[in-house]
Amino acid sequence: MTADTLPILYSFRRCPYAMRARLALLVSGTACVLREVKLSAKPDALREASPKATVPVVVTPAGEVIDESRDIMVWALRRADPQGWLASADDPLIAANDGPFKHALDRYKHPNRYDCDPEEHRAAGLALLQVLEERLARQPQLGGEAMGMVDAAIFPFVRQFAHTDRDWFAAQDLPQVQQWLAGHKESELFARAMVKHAPWAGGDPVALFPAS
Repeated sequence: MTADTLPILYSFRRCPYAMRARLALLVSGTACVLREVKLSAKPDALREASPKATVPVVVTPAGEVIDESRDIMVWALRRADPQGWLASADDPLIAANDGPFKHALDRYKHPNRYDCDPEEHRAAGLALLQVLEERLARQPQLGGEAMGMVDAAIFPFVRQFAHTDRDWFAAQDLPQVQQWLAGHKESELFARAMVKHAPWAGGDPVALFPAS
């Protein structure tokens, strides 16, 4: 398989939406040509593929553009789903994460940008984490006995929430969420998803994802 026959992935390493797309691509065994994006200097090729110019974006060899991270996850897993991730693709926790939790996370993390009280939004985020805590008290992963799409779709955002104030997060009564998050952060899968790449520019040598 040559680079010309591979999908193109526009990504940004630290973006939680891009993280979850990369996790699904890895699990499905989908190799891509990687174009790491510098958000302050988005390449024209990204804007031409998807006018909203947000990451992640996949351009398939047939020219189809997939510019929503959940859609990329489902597309990759429909190609191959050796670990059964798609079984939790419609879990309502994903919608709760992408809606109210992300709303609270943004305002907790960037109160000056939104001119708001971060503690109010931290409390809203905590309430949603308590829902995860209740499920994880019954089973090791949100998706059941093993990691599923729901886990991959959510934990990058919980990671960002936890890192906003690590001491505060560690002091919360969320033992199951804390253990679950630590396990995913320390996993080989996440390490492979987080390999660093230089920003791409037209004319650069082809970089592949995964790197190895």
